[in-house]
Amino acid sequence: MGIKPLRVAITGGKGGTGKSTIACSLALSLAEKFKVLLVDADVECPDDHIILSVKREKIKEVTIPVPSFDHTRCLMCGKCSEACREHAIVHVHGHYPIFIEDRCNGCGACILTCPNNAIGTSEKVIGSVYEGFLNEKYPKRLRENFTLISGEAEVNLASTAAIVDATIKNSHDVDIIIIDTAAGVHCNVIHALIKSHIAFAITEPTPLGVHDLKLILKLLKKLGIDSNIVLNRAGIGDDNIIYNVSKESGIPVAAEIPYSETILRAYSKGKPFKIQGITDIMKVVESLMVLT
Repeated sequence: MGIKPLRVAITGGKGGTGKSTIACSLALSLAEKFKVLLVDADVECPDDHIILSVKREKIKEVTIPVPSFDHTRCLMCGKCSEACREHAIVHVHGHYPIFIEDRCNGCGACILTCPNNAIGTSEKVIGSVYEGFLNEKYPKRLRENFTLISGEAEVNLASTAAIVDATIKNSHDVDIIIIDTAAGVHCNVIHALIKSHIAFAITEPTPLGVHDLKLILKLLKKLGIDSNIVLNRAGIGDDNIIYNVSKESGIPVAAEIPYSETILRAYSKGKPFKIQGITDIMKVVESLMVLT
């Protein structure tokens, strides 16, 4: 056995390219041989449990410390407002700080800056972490080898990266961790990608697919993560535009997955499905499992 647990990121610059569908199919396929943990790190829009018809149970709440102001000690100096990069604290001369809780990310800069120790903390729930398992529709072998961890944020939050961190930190004795990231190249995606051994950038043969593929590949290079391209919905456009990106970047196309209405029907009914082309992704993953 090589790297254990092997952390595999399924990501993509553009939303709607089939990232979660591929992550779920890959997790199920690998669970035929290995113990697999699928982590749904798209905490603002988790859907892996819906795709797989998994009933989730909350295992913990995620909290952040938010400031609590003691007006008896407050000097109304405004330094807490100056320190707040999220503009969650508004200073008006001659008045106590005005706190906008929804903008606070819990960084604690205001507490450190206060010259008179007038700021304490209270805990705010910003999200939850869930665990789930496959139901009886799936073969026993898969049910024994598969676990889903899913994070979900509360609404109206300035930042949800802490929920991503809390979701990924759940430890399990598994062979492979598959991390289904959010789309894009923002903070949540970066937090989900960190410490991954390999990443698959899911894209489609469209101009927007090309544009956002270049962005995510640039990010993966910056993070030092080995990456591969997966061309999903092959045939709906000019596939050559994706292969041109592959050639320019030196990053291989690991798999080509054709558009399929069969997958759409299974997806909409919550039925188990296996995607054509997923075997090619498995080969790349399994090659890392046997490295010594």
